[in-house]
Amino acid sequence: MIPIVHGLQAKYKDKIQFTYLDIDDPNTRSFKQALGYRVQPHFFLLDANGKIVKEWLGFVQESDLVTAFEAFK
Repeated sequence: MIPIVHGLQAKYKDKIQFTYLDIDDPNTRSFKQALGYRVQPHFFLLDANGKIVKEWLGFVQESDLVTAFEAFK
């Protein structure tokens, strides 16, 4: 997933802020709890107010992420 996500980050860098959370990092525990972050990988698409618009658990096809990004513009 890393190459896919990094490629999407490069493509959408001017439109979407990508933030990476490590499930074992105690410094981000409260943020992960607020999101309901449970497993790696766990992807969230948030709006400008931090509301979850879409989320994916586990492996995600690049096309599914692109579809969501394009619909969210």
